[in-house]
Amino acid sequence: MNGGATDRPLWAPSSAQVARAQVTAFARAIAADASMGAPAEVADDHEALWRWSVAHPERFWPAVWRWCDVVSDARATSDSASASSRPNPHAAVATSGADAPWTEVVHGLDRMAPPDASLGPCWFTGARLNFAENLLRHRGGDDAVVSWDETGRRAVLSRDALADGAARFAAALRAMGVGPGDRVAGFLPNIPQAIVAMLGAASVGATWSSCSPDFGAKGVLDRFGQIAPCVLVAADGYRYAGKVIDCRARVREIVAALPSVERVVVVPWLGEAVLGDEPVSARAGQGTVSPDAPDAHEARGAHGGHARPRGDHASPLPGVPMAVAWDDYVRVEAERPADAFARLPFDHPLYVMYSSGTTGLPKCLVHGAGRTLLQHLKVHVLHGDLRAGDRIFYFTTCGWMMWNWLVSALAVGATVVLYDGAPLAPDAAQLWRMAEAERLTVFGTSAKYLALLEKEGVRPHGRFDLDALEVILSTGSPLAAHSYDFVYRDIKPGVRLSSISGGTDLISCFALGSPVLPVHRGELQTRGLGMAVDVWRDDGTPAASGELGELVCTRPFPSMPVAFWGDAGGAKYRAAYFETFPNTWRHGDWAAITEHHGLVIHGRSDATLNPGGVRIGTAEIYRQVEQLAEVVESLVVGQEIANGPDVDTRVVLFVRLRDGVVLDDALKARIRQQIRKNTSPHHVPRVIVAVADIPRTISGKITELAVREVIHGRPVKNTDALANPGALDLFRDLPELAS
Repeated sequence: MNGGATDRPLWAPSSAQVARAQVTAFARAIAADASMGAPAEVADDHEALWRWSVAHPERFWPAVWRWCDVVSDARATSDSASASSRPNPHAAVATSGADAPWTEVVHGLDRMAPPDASLGPCWFTGARLNFAENLLRHRGGDDAVVSWDETGRRAVLSRDALADGAARFAAALRAMGVGPGDRVAGFLPNIPQAIVAMLGAASVGATWSSCSPDFGAKGVLDRFGQIAPCVLVAADGYRYAGKVIDCRARVREIVAALPSVERVVVVPWLGEAVLGDEPVSARAGQGTVSPDAPDAHEARGAHGGHARPRGDHASPLPGVPMAVAWDDYVRVEAERPADAFARLPFDHPLYVMYSSGTTGLPKCLVHGAGRTLLQHLKVHVLHGDLRAGDRIFYFTTCGWMMWNWLVSALAVGATVVLYDGAPLAPDAAQLWRMAEAERLTVFGTSAKYLALLEKEGVRPHGRFDLDALEVILSTGSPLAAHSYDFVYRDIKPGVRLSSISGGTDLISCFALGSPVLPVHRGELQTRGLGMAVDVWRDDGTPAASGELGELVCTRPFPSMPVAFWGDAGGAKYRAAYFETFPNTWRHGDWAAITEHHGLVIHGRSDATLNPGGVRIGTAEIYRQVEQLAEVVESLVVGQEIANGPDVDTRVVLFVRLRDGVVLDDALKARIRQQIRKNTSPHHVPRVIVAVADIPRTISGKITELAVREVIHGRPVKNTDALANPGALDLFRDLPELAS
């Protein structure tokens, strides 16, 4: 079983494309360097390169560091002098001489568990770098960041302007006394100020965390309330699907519940001309407060410094005395220090990311600066073939890890293109108008978006000039085989379509694309270099090619979280990945490795169905159902039913239909026939129910587990993690499920 792949690829690189690819030059350099110990076949065989990279990560990752020219202190520091006293089975290759930026590449390489300072796995001990410095290394007047919204509003920051903005934000933070150990949070749309604030925070060694403004106040507090930020950057509002959404009341509610916040920096993204004056009741009768008036937040305590900017400015958020407008905050008169970038250890906390939170309070994943940088450079350069001058777009929000991934493209000199708003507003062609106008070379989106385009009959091919477009990326959920056909037929023949898969957990991907490998229908092209990814049976043995099983990673990799926030003993971290298989990361995807060494993801393993004892991935059903023109989207769960003294599981399929379509017996029969013909009798749903909406997380993923709980009458632990929690009511007490 290979997910519908055929031996004939949909796309294959030309010999010229292979020769030009950066991964080809990298592989040949590895093969030519005797110290790497790589077989000669690595030079021209990508699978051989992958095998070497996972067999010798202590050689591979320093090679990536040097190939991508990471900016760091030239010599390692002695802040981890005890490294030489630790037992290290890889000592012969793990140290790199007195001229290396580190004292030790890795220790604890045989320990797949939450990182421990003594036991490992720890990477690049003694190295010191700054994430923002690496992203801002390219200067000049070329575009660094371009942003669009659904009204066509366009803004541009040059490389120099981006660096200047980040430096000003960093200087303002320093004036407050903010530095390493502090958290700066963003409650922002996908706009340039989010990137500027993140880079400014990283410049001074503060940790950045962000949520998109489609989160409700409780959802934000479930996240930021755990990490206690001292600065909150928030927008006054945003647009979505033609609607103007005012965020000011929610910002007040958030700030009122976060006593750690000492400064609120307000980005007037829409401004009063659009939002209008707030009702007096919304301001809690506070009126405008002078920025020099004393209040409970004036004393900075351990941070010292001045919490307020100079000058007399009315609060941009009446009722919040510590609020200041963005322009006033970054109008720093003090001279900037020469050492604008704080170079810190490789593991220094850069980001706090969050799990979806659908099963309880979101887990806070702490990602290190060097860990994130090195992984993202590997992905962008060796898998994406991204170069200076490329223009890369990914449809995302600031609350999804793809935003962090996208911004890292600045490190290679690419232009980052942002879009804020609904992907189909003002119409389904909006993103392709932007792709044409911006001459995008990389267009990133979700599998759901591509499926909706096909349903809506949108055919960019021939309608828009996409000559510059070289790569289309898809993630968020498995990309159905028919969507591959749609891309090559109706978007752009000859493009490289790379479906990729990973997660917030690793702030990157386990499965990726490659410029030197063919694209097969329904397959993710390859496993990530340096990532020891495999598929295992339930008994912990490797699955055969095409056999479904648990996606695992068997050796440490740099972008593992440094820690979970507030998880001092590592119990939550350990439970999340390491308790199913000893010394192995279980990722939670149900997958198969194909005969082409690619991957097919069949859904989340905790959402698999088990009718009659046969384990089925949910994506196998979605791929079939959503090919039918009448079905907009679907969700499938297993319902436990009594079978005499035993309990069996039956497959229940929920479908959201096009307007005016009725789920009659004929349509149910067609759905069942489509599934039976292309999968197996076990996949055929016993019950099919039409629903008006399907619940999804704020990052846009359908939530099978929440629906499964609802139909069994069990509580859903955290509905604030959902974008449309009211949709769950559509699944309660359904008569179709009563018998």
